[in-house]
Amino acid sequence: GPGFVTAKQVAIQREKVVKISTGSKQLDALLGGGIQTMSLTEAFGEYRTGKTQLAHTLCVQVQLSSEEGGANGKAAYIDTEGTFRPDRIVSIADRFGVDPEIILDNIVVARAWNSDQQMELVSELAAHFAEQKGVYRLMVIDSIISLFRCDYSGRGELADRQQKLNQMLNRLTKISEEYNIAVFMTNQVSADPGGGMTFVADPKKPVGGHVLAHASSTRLYLRKGRGEERVAKLFDSPDMPESEASYAINSGGIVDVTF
Repeated sequence: GPGFVTAKQVAIQREKVVKISTGSKQLDALLGGGIQTMSLTEAFGEYRTGKTQLAHTLCVQVQLSSEEGGANGKAAYIDTEGTFRPDRIVSIADRFGVDPEIILDNIVVARAWNSDQQMELVSELAAHFAEQKGVYRLMVIDSIISLFRCDYSGRGELADRQQKLNQMLNRLTKISEEYNIAVFMTNQVSADPGGGMTFVADPKKPVGGHVLAHASSTRLYLRKGRGEERVAKLFDSPDMPESEASYAINSGGIVDVTF
């Protein structure tokens, strides 16, 4: 079994943690340097708040050197909604002055059509990471729960859905720790199922319910600010106080807001 390890061993493990820049210095500062390996990060928010753009930006950033806010690693992307765009990766690569062909070559992408398939892809990636130890530093799931919502849509199926989701999140936690990978998940927020269809309840409840809240080490709530500005709020991070940061989205991905 897993058993005990000494606190010193834990400290040594934690030293391997790498932080991957989001593309925005303000957002990085909020996260204590970027999104972390050996950890799950969930970005939740409504449509057009930059969740997928952040996922794309991270796929490029992770490949850069540590001086440039990267982790010299490859990225894996599980796409559940047909949102992956190679041309967006190309324009983000251009922003960083790196060869788009090489960047595209270092991202593996798979489309999942149902929640079972999503589970299978996670297992497939785990095997892939085991074969290529130390090569990958980022795994994106965009989005984490939409397929579970489709497959378990009945009122009576909520418990099943939560259980299946739990299994997957446990798996992801293990993968992130075992292979020193940052797992980045997006999550579209919706109305609270308990409170009629109200959109007034803020902070908006992510659609995974409480299961997701316990699993993600870091949760970012993204919302629209003024004009092009977006605002990220940090929720229950183990390391950082709850606070906010502004960022913007352009053809080069996630950037700082220029006032």
